[in-house]
Amino acid sequence: MRFVLFKNTILILSLAVFSCGSTNNEKNEPDDGSLNNLIQAGEAITADAQRDKDRAEENNTTQMQVGSLEEVGNANNKIVTGAERPDQYLTQLANKNVGVVANQTSVLTATPDKTETEIHLVDFLRDNAIQVTKVFAPEHGFRGTADAGELVKDGVDTKTGIPIISLYGNNKKPSKAQLQGIDMMVFDIQDVGARFYTYISTLHYVMEACAEQDIPLLILDRPNPNGHYVDGPILEPEHKSFVGMHPIPVVHGMTIGEYAQMINGEKWLSNGVKCTISIVKNEGYTHTADYSLPIKPSPNLPNDVAISLYPSLCFFEGTFVSAGRGTDMQFQVFGAPSLPERFYGFKFTPQANEGAKHPKFKGETCNGKDLRNFPKMEQLNLDWLIEAYVANGKKKDFFNPFFTKLAGTKKLQQQIEEGYTYREIRKTWQNGLKDYKKMRSKYLLYE
Repeated sequence: MRFVLFKNTILILSLAVFSCGSTNNEKNEPDDGSLNNLIQAGEAITADAQRDKDRAEENNTTQMQVGSLEEVGNANNKIVTGAERPDQYLTQLANKNVGVVANQTSVLTATPDKTETEIHLVDFLRDNAIQVTKVFAPEHGFRGTADAGELVKDGVDTKTGIPIISLYGNNKKPSKAQLQGIDMMVFDIQDVGARFYTYISTLHYVMEACAEQDIPLLILDRPNPNGHYVDGPILEPEHKSFVGMHPIPVVHGMTIGEYAQMINGEKWLSNGVKCTISIVKNEGYTHTADYSLPIKPSPNLPNDVAISLYPSLCFFEGTFVSAGRGTDMQFQVFGAPSLPERFYGFKFTPQANEGAKHPKFKGETCNGKDLRNFPKMEQLNLDWLIEAYVANGKKKDFFNPFFTKLAGTKKLQQQIEEGYTYREIRKTWQNGLKDYKKMRSKYLLYE
């Protein structure tokens, strides 16, 4: 499977404009919602649909969808990832016992001699006589099939016989015993540029453990598919968790290599320790470059559209609303049985699947919105979240405690409950974003 950004394809379909008129099927409308609430929701959703239509027309030369390797064309041919530049790192690893932090994305799409395609980094290192002694796997596991939050057990890679140590659950940070005998660590994992995507939290703990044991860390950098913008509220220290460890916005606009430099430079590691890092940069990458991921980074981000929408739609994970888990449209749709059908005409029914054994509303028909033809995001969209809150009758149980962890602040929920518009909410982020961008600029490796 390959995720492809197609140029000059068919026009993106306009999203339907929902009518605020009467309907014969009103059984899913909130019982305690007032007429004013419904009118307000209808007006907002109609305006939102028109914005979607206008934006699609402005971007009518681009459509993101899943394609095959043969259809890739020139999508990524000017970008070479760190892993695909072995001349920059094989000599550093020679004659050393090496630990590798990796998952299913740790792949070279082609070997330097072009004899193989899509070879895993661990296999490539072993083929080049590098002594890989242990593999450390993040959330979703070494093969990337586990549910979000699912316990991933230690094991052995059946292909190579190398021990695999899970860095999720109760063992998020490599222990001294687990690092014993390792001369150098390698980190090669594809990130998607969102604060609550936990691979950057794994990076933090790996850096911290390496610093404490005086083990150098080699980072093979990869492009950030959402690296072209920075947006969202800054995480407040009291809301630090594994889905948000640092005072950064929701969309941080950095590659893994750049982010590692910031972790060191801002002294975010425990006791201010600093990890000895070296970075093999991407070649031909800029923050504004289009990059289509060759392999899905986790089970519920199946394509470019989901990756683009993820920073905005992940907020629904902190509400009762489904973000499409349990379908093949994860993070491309949202909905719930109780959203009013007159405004949310798209229907889907979640079922257990890879990456979602127990999805929200399993077996129930959800009324929602289909965003699969939405253009590439240039900033966060909170309109979908705010409108769903209003359309559901502004109920107190709309949000759950996880929402604050995702937002990194209690203010966002409070602002939505107090009736702030998205534009008003964005204004309150600007000072924090200005300070963050100034801090971020010191660590950038790419234009």
